[in-house]
Amino acid sequence: MEKFAPLNLAPAEIIEYTPAWSGERSADGRPRVAEELLERLRAVTITQAWGVCSGAGFPWQYAGGWQATHPGEVLVGRALTAAYFPRRPDLRQLMEAKGARLGCVGDQISWPIDLLQPGDVYVADVFGKLEQGPVIGDNLATAVFARSGNGVVHDAAVRDIDGIRGITGFASFVRGVHPTFASPTIMLLGVNTPLRIGPATVMPGDVVLGRDDGVIFIPPQLTEQVVKTSELLRLRDAFGKQRLREGIYTPGQIDDRWTDRIEVDFSGWLEHHADQLPVPREAIAELLRERTW
Repeated sequence: MEKFAPLNLAPAEIIEYTPAWSGERSADGRPRVAEELLERLRAVTITQAWGVCSGAGFPWQYAGGWQATHPGEVLVGRALTAAYFPRRPDLRQLMEAKGARLGCVGDQISWPIDLLQPGDVYVADVFGKLEQGPVIGDNLATAVFARSGNGVVHDAAVRDIDGIRGITGFASFVRGVHPTFASPTIMLLGVNTPLRIGPATVMPGDVVLGRDDGVIFIPPQLTEQVVKTSELLRLRDAFGKQRLREGIYTPGQIDDRWTDRIEVDFSGWLEHHADQLPVPREAIAELLRERTW
């Protein structure tokens, strides 16, 4: 299949470059992490997610220094990536001709948006541009949200911030705000291609988790481990604090490696409090089945 940009990865190429993922995939080849896991991921902190990624050999998945368009809200979804470069007239003209031949409509900045699916996060590398960096204003933000139900990670400024903030649920992470427009100075060279966002390497289909303290791009094969680790930490924290308030254990016992006695107590506590804990009952049942004590 002909590509409209030189860096686009075809579905077979995305599959080739994401061999660690063995689950479901989207029609474009991107790993498709289950909705149920994405929903559980909303309660995970950036620190917890980074700990799992780093421990698994992926320490460069975090990017900070963002401006949150909707402070306090969480962004979760599957990355659809877009790579922008400084404009070179001969190459941009060639791409525009190819895009027209392949049915792409409008300016190049709208082409990735037309490919978004529900649950996607549009991750755009515009090399951190502020002046003449905005690829997205409130009109395109509305289009992104209509297609994906999600916000964006935009490594550049955006424009029309008042309109963007008025889109409920459009939690996004951007490098700043500027009234200028990027299209005359850039060109789109790839969709669903690897990106560098700050110090992070991002692959199409990575799971995006954005909170006020930054954005982490979780390799899809680690998402379940990230979720389960976070849930276990939250449960152990709740158990430990309750037992400390009750005077059953000392701070030294709770802060140290737990003894078999405490682990057994924790298991029983999980069973008796499953309906009152900050983790889905089904997840607690799964955790109990996996326990080895």
